Amino acid sequence: MKDLGSELIGRNHDSDELRPDEFWAVKDVSFELRRGECLGLIGRNGAGKTTLLRMLNGLIKPDKGRIEMRGRVGALIALGAGFNPILTGRENIYVNAAVLGLSKKETDEKIEEILEFAELGEFIDAPVQTYSSGMQVRLGFAVSTTLDPDILILDEILAVGDATFRHKCYHRINKLITRAAVIMVSHSMDHIAHISSLVAVMRQGNARLYEDTVRGIAAYHVDNPLSKGIWSDGGQVRTFYPPVCSVEVHLFESNVSYGGSLSVEVLIECLTDLPDVIFSFTAVNLSEQPVMCWHTSRRADRLDLHIGAQRVLFTISPLLLNNGDYYWNFNATRRGSIEHFIWFMRAGRFSVVSDFRQLGNIPYIADTSDLVIETLESDGNRDRGRSHDFRPLTPPGIRVRTRRFKLPCLMPDIDQRGSETLAR
Repeated sequence: MKDLGSELIGRNHDSDELRPDEFWAVKDVSFELRRGECLGLIGRNGAGKTTLLRMLNGLIKPDKGRIEMRGRVGALIALGAGFNPILTGRENIYVNAAVLGLSKKETDEKIEEILEFAELGEFIDAPVQTYSSGMQVRLGFAVSTTLDPDILILDEILAVGDATFRHKCYHRINKLITRAAVIMVSHSMDHIAHISSLVAVMRQGNARLYEDTVRGIAAYHVDNPLSKGIWSDGGQVRTFYPPVCSVEVHLFESNVSYGGSLSVEVLIECLTDLPDVIFSFTAVNLSEQPVMCWHTSRRADRLDLHIGAQRVLFTISPLLLNNGDYYWNFNATRRGSIEHFIWFMRAGRFSVVSDFRQLGNIPYIADTSDLVIETLESDGNRDRGRSHDFRPLTPPGIRVRTRRFKLPCLMPDIDQRGSETLAR
């Protein structure tokens, strides 16, 4: 209130001088973002991410420095922000469009696209104060992204929506990046890695900018005080947490033939016992898109780690990946937990070599060795012709038993073949 009163009478408080119990929420942050780029803001809670977004959106005035924004800004920072709770969803669309400088005619041209994306149905004509948090997010995101923003600002607000809607949102963000600058806060490192072109890691109001998103994510994990791991250069991140005190992962070969075997050795040293452990080994292409996942969660027996050093060996076979280069990741967690005590990201590379022609961007080649064409015979009238059928592939551990049955409604004179699957 004192600062507000001082501004009203023309006296400004010295911004370099902090009062008792004051601190800089955002300090020494400098970056420039162009159209076609997406900045991912990551950091622990309280690092200053949301405060920075509010400053960029003009909700908070910076005490020092300046912010320059060129173009129309669309923002989704808090639930219900920019909406009048008494007005209906449709009325709020026109109000927000007017604030952004759109005429009623321009809004009329966009209204159907907004309604289709928001999927609110008849509730679009109900007061916003009756909306659930998910409905508010749907409407807010649809308005912010459909009204052709030049700059789009998004907080972790998308965590409220359901999985299907989040997928739609990130698909639209990918399309918007081509013609807008996007600033996004997220605690999902997977979303940051796949969408952002650069990353800013915030800690206690300061920000470090990384043009390599993987290195930025690695720096974020190193800043976590619970981490006892290491971050190696070259975009690799190798992190582990107590009670694990040492981890090494080795691939026996870096070049594998299509259909061959990829053998992996893991050396782990633990300070205490770790019961019921799940290991996960994934491969991603050079665009950071996952293409393969091997894990132990479906094993019937339990995997336990014990105090001291131990060696874990496993083989992935057959390796049915298209020819090309891949990064590998390795993770370990306890069953029923979402926290990893071993987290290796882009820790190494391997190559798959084959004589097959590259199938576009499709990384997985399905094995067709079990493909069989069988001739189905009739019970008497063979002149009706022959029908061809494909025998389904039988997964390991499954036995298929074939029996004969009648389909009188279709062809009364012919026995058809069907199958039923029995677990072994």
